[in-house]
Amino acid sequence: MTKDTNIQLSDSERQPCEVWTRVMGYFRPVSEFNIGKKSEYAERKCFSEKKAMSAFMDVAAE
Repeated sequence: MTKDTNIQLSDSERQPCEVWTRVMGYFRPVSEFNIGKKSEYAERKCFSEKKAMSAFMDVAAE
């Protein structure tokens, strides 16, 4: 039995994914944001625990 890991989908086979995020204490879909909030959301940086811990360990070692 062979595994085909190269799966290709046409655009008509794809399903849109709705992204939700927490804003002002509750969750809302990003698609409903106004222009200003969409811009703010685009500027956000994702938190990475691994990066945060390595930065913490670098400071702790000093």
